[in-house]
Amino acid sequence: MKNNLKLFSLILLVMLVGCATIVGDKTQLIPINSTPDSATVLITDEKGAQVFKGQTPTSVTLQKSDGSYWGKKSYSIVISKEGYDPQTISLTASPNGWYIAGNLVFGGLIGWFIVDPFNGAMYTLSPEQVTASLGKQSSFNNNFSEGTISVVLLENVPRQLRDKMVRIQ
Repeated sequence: MKNNLKLFSLILLVMLVGCATIVGDKTQLIPINSTPDSATVLITDEKGAQVFKGQTPTSVTLQKSDGSYWGKKSYSIVISKEGYDPQTISLTASPNGWYIAGNLVFGGLIGWFIVDPFNGAMYTLSPEQVTASLGKQSSFNNNFSEGTISVVLLENVPRQLRDKMVRIQ
């Protein structure tokens, strides 16, 4: 009888908790690197609030949920450096395997619909690390007028304007 009570208690406990909440974290460490390094990193969340400003290389701990029901977070990471084109990377949260499979296997309906959706541990931010290769800014001038001549390197001419080029001999 005591064994049945222990087994029933264990099954009830498993059903009342969320698997992602047990094995996951509410936050995630995101490493951020760039080429060249010492670039400025600015991270804003889905509401436009700035959550981090620093320089590469760095690692940032970010919340995966805003604490509301199904409140997954998303972030915009802008990496910039003077003389280089800035790069923007989106970071989004999606349900992880512990939430999906763990609650399915262990029958955690309470975990699936109540505990994990409030906790945030059910999410994984993706990409899990950010690496940006910043390209040199071109000094290309788009202010053309008829009858003018501009001398630029072919690699600095946008592809959509290359068919308008005229060879001078």
